[in-house]
Amino acid sequence: MINRVLIRAKVVQNLYSYILTRPERTLSSALKELDVSLSKTYELYHYLLRLPVELTHIQEMRLDEARNKYLPSEEELNPNMKFVNNRLVKALASNEQLEQYAQEHTVTWNDDPILERLILDKVIKSDLYQDYMAAKDDDIAADSALWQQLIKQVILPDENMADAIEQRSLYWTEDDMELMCQFVCKTFRRIADGEEDVVLPMFKDEEDSEFGKNLFSATVTQMPENNIIIDDLVQESRWDKDRIVLMDRIIMCAALAEMRTFDKIPVAVTLNEYIELAKNFSTAASGKFVNGILNNAVRKLRIEGKLLKQ
Repeated sequence: MINRVLIRAKVVQNLYSYILTRPERTLSSALKELDVSLSKTYELYHYLLRLPVELTHIQEMRLDEARNKYLPSEEELNPNMKFVNNRLVKALASNEQLEQYAQEHTVTWNDDPILERLILDKVIKSDLYQDYMAAKDDDIAADSALWQQLIKQVILPDENMADAIEQRSLYWTEDDMELMCQFVCKTFRRIADGEEDVVLPMFKDEEDSEFGKNLFSATVTQMPENNIIIDDLVQESRWDKDRIVLMDRIIMCAALAEMRTFDKIPVAVTLNEYIELAKNFSTAASGKFVNGILNNAVRKLRIEGKLLKQ
């Protein structure tokens, strides 16, 4: 589930921190920090899956309190229970794998009741909620579609949620949120389709689970040699090597290490991924600069017989 696009981003972020804190930090401690960073991203996936369950529970308690108050109205005595009986939420709540993870990692929003109520109020006031409650469609497909839309259009864009996410973990970024939102919605669709194994694994396979550590180690090991390649190419292009920002240098070193270490990854894939990282993580001019240097590096390495794959 944590794909290589996200792994590369985490590797680059952790390389930046590692280089700034050397020699205090060892390679071993940096690899452990990378592992924590990736694990926290998977934890975010579970937090987002937990949210519909806890919000629905609060709404159910609200309806029950209104029903039992002194002189309830007819609407309070006989509320529309469609939202609290949502089949997707019931499937999430009864999933043993999700429950076990939540217990082991203390995944809950109940420690922030104000946030929960603010988000629930926004959900109930949304057109998505109103349309859902009034619609004749009453099946798990409609239940799943509601929560997919609520997550994407109401909950994640909310400023209160953004602040809470930022405070809850230093490891969670905006990119993490967007990607985990996609995987949460994928899980909702799998539930609606009646699939058995609906919870996505942390990594697709063993190769992906080792990719981050191997890429990080290869980048650090090859950095002296790759820095020489970069400096030579920068000098040839008449650019002052001292003006290269650290993040650009890290991104290029990681890209070169990936190209030279992972035979199964096409060069074009590596180039595209790291050019995008430069655009997202560095300066406005970084994408074009990194693109030029890396393409020249590929030509140089091929001429020297040090890069044989396509």
